Amino acid sequence: MNYPNGVKKQQKQNINYKNRGMCLEDDLNETNLYYRQQDIAYIYKKPTPIQITKVDYPSREKAIIKEAYFKEPSTTDYNGLYKGYYIDFEAKETKIKTAFPLSNIHPHQIEHIRNGIRHGGICFLIVRFTFQNETYLLWGEDFINFLDQTKRKSIPYTYFKEKAIEIPFMYQPRLPYLTIIDKRIGGHYENEKNGG
Repeated sequence: MNYPNGVKKQQKQNINYKNRGMCLEDDLNETNLYYRQQDIAYIYKKPTPIQITKVDYPSREKAIIKEAYFKEPSTTDYNGLYKGYYIDFEAKETKIKTAFPLSNIHPHQIEHIRNGIRHGGICFLIVRFTFQNETYLLWGEDFINFLDQTKRKSIPYTYFKEKAIEIPFMYQPRLPYLTIIDKRIGGHYENEKNGG
């Protein structure tokens, strides 16, 4: 602002660097693309199975889906291979400061995680608390134990602080969750975080 006598008043700008990352799904897709391009791992976002029932064909190249429905419930969001291990995980964001609502995960997804663990897969959740701008990896075993031992409708933020491992935000890869998997494969987190 310009004031009389040429005095300029500068307003302090509060710049919020808190949400520099994109949404969790975008961050994970970029991370997985990096892992594939570097031939580190082959982990993909699973497409949701849909049945197309009505299509508008103005021309072959410009077909427009007008009506579709979900054929079957999808399982978890991501799966693939890393160092000979089957990797399977669900990714969720929550704006709630104090807890992650379990309504965000469907019963068939919970069953899928149970089955993956039972058959030797490395299964987990990646949860971002958007208010804190913190992203955590929670082992499937800890997730299932929580469900089996409580009737709560949400997982407290404190449970993530205690049991999960925070994934740092980086440039490349954005969310280096495979470094956590490496430590699990080597057994480093067994005693510390009950991850395996």
